Amino acid sequence: MSTATDHKTARKAPAGERVADWADGRLGIYSLAKANMRKIFPDHWSFMLGEICLYSFIIIILTGVYLTLFFHPSMNEVEYHGSYVPMQGVMMSEAFASTLDISFDVRGGLLIRQIHHWAALIFVAAMIVHMMRVFFTGAFRKPREVNWIFGFLLLVLGMFTGFTGYSLPDDLLSGTGVRFMQGAILSVPVVGTYLSMFLFGGEFPGGDFVARFYSVHILLLPGIMMGLLVAHLILVFYHKHTQYAGPGKTNNNVVGMPLLPVYMAKAGGFFFLVFGVIAVVAAIASINPIWALGPYRPDHVSTGAQPDWYMGMPEGLIRAMPGWEINLWGHTLVLGVFIPLLLFPLVLGSIAVWPFIESWVTGDKREHHILDRPRNVPTRTAFGVAWIAEYIVLLIGGGNDMFAQYFHLSINSITWFVRIGFFVVPVLAFIVTKRICLGLQRRDRDKVLHGRETGIIKRLPHGEFIEVHEPLPQGQLHTLTAHEQYKPVEIGPTVDENGVERKVKAGEKLRAKLSKGFYAEGNQIEKPTVEEYKEIQSGHGHH
Repeated sequence: MSTATDHKTARKAPAGERVADWADGRLGIYSLAKANMRKIFPDHWSFMLGEICLYSFIIIILTGVYLTLFFHPSMNEVEYHGSYVPMQGVMMSEAFASTLDISFDVRGGLLIRQIHHWAALIFVAAMIVHMMRVFFTGAFRKPREVNWIFGFLLLVLGMFTGFTGYSLPDDLLSGTGVRFMQGAILSVPVVGTYLSMFLFGGEFPGGDFVARFYSVHILLLPGIMMGLLVAHLILVFYHKHTQYAGPGKTNNNVVGMPLLPVYMAKAGGFFFLVFGVIAVVAAIASINPIWALGPYRPDHVSTGAQPDWYMGMPEGLIRAMPGWEINLWGHTLVLGVFIPLLLFPLVLGSIAVWPFIESWVTGDKREHHILDRPRNVPTRTAFGVAWIAEYIVLLIGGGNDMFAQYFHLSINSITWFVRIGFFVVPVLAFIVTKRICLGLQRRDRDKVLHGRETGIIKRLPHGEFIEVHEPLPQGQLHTLTAHEQYKPVEIGPTVDENGVERKVKAGEKLRAKLSKGFYAEGNQIEKPTVEEYKEIQSGHGHH
């Protein structure tokens, strides 16, 4: 009897706890959370760049879903009778008309459009900056090479998703960009015409390209990007996060804060901060005002037509390229467009293959979880800066008419600057950056051996004035000397013990030359040894 009474009076678990118990019995949520929710993440401001990419992508998805409810992806001609008086009675496509309706008749529609577009621009910008942080610090090294490729593919897909997105309103500016793309497709020998007819459903502009771009923009590319993003985050979680060198930090541990509750609270707050900044920018800075441009007509081109900044590289390549043509067997090969079309993936992809080149040159197969300081890898840092300089030169080429207008320069002078700068500027950037890195290495070596300048001037008995140096703390000494320095790869003797010449493969010779270019004397400053440090600190040559 007492047992029954105790059973009746027993406390009933809350509804949330019962649901959690039910889910745990089928999905094992408790054990999964216990194993992963206390995972440690390091704390450094540069790691927030990747979070900006993630949060801006989430904002793009949220605002994009809202916009799809009101957008009509059709090129059927209609007469506009909406709220925007200057356009009333104008014939336009349903795509353009629905975009005007979103901007002027849908509650909050214009703000959502602006947030969507600004978030896309910030997403690509954050992707490039995040990838440069990863590149300069060597975070792409084993075991993260695959994740580096995932990130690069996200950047490329983000660029083309943005292009298909701003082409959808069918306004005069985006139509000019689509026409530019169609010209590039037509320059492809043999198959270019067929590709263009397939994409546009006939002669340009056809009647299908908005609907097809719409499907690609809201389904195909975002679906692939979401898959890559999930895989990217899983690998970040699986490999554990990289961290900067410092006391107590090794390849076998992570020093930082747990995922719950600290990191999740900070990440949640940062998401709303990013969302708020994008919303404020969208509210005060107008972008893509299609009502000022009008609907697209193939016989019109808007003044100062410019693509979004991330498409400046292909635009600059084509604008700077001479208008070369070859006529063969009654067919014209437009080299002025086709060659830039080939150069674009080479320039863009050169940064993607670097991790594999560096791994091959060093022969290093170990896992790396401690990040490099950019100054300690001068060749890699110089290559990254050269790539950025190349991008900037081509961006100037993509807006040569605007630069000529606003800076009162000759457009031909700017075009020739881009043509010459394409080859010269990256080389100069490489040389200057490498010299700066070597100078910073020399300064670090001097600080380790002689300590920090105190600003105190002391006069010695014989009349000499010196500045007193203070030894660095152990933590700073560790940070300045924790990096590894590779030795150049040697081919070895080309003749064996019997005097028979050994055949050296071309790949082996190339690897040795690249290794000397990366790590030979003059390409890095050797770290001070323990013996040098002890000798200096003992008073020999130390003031």
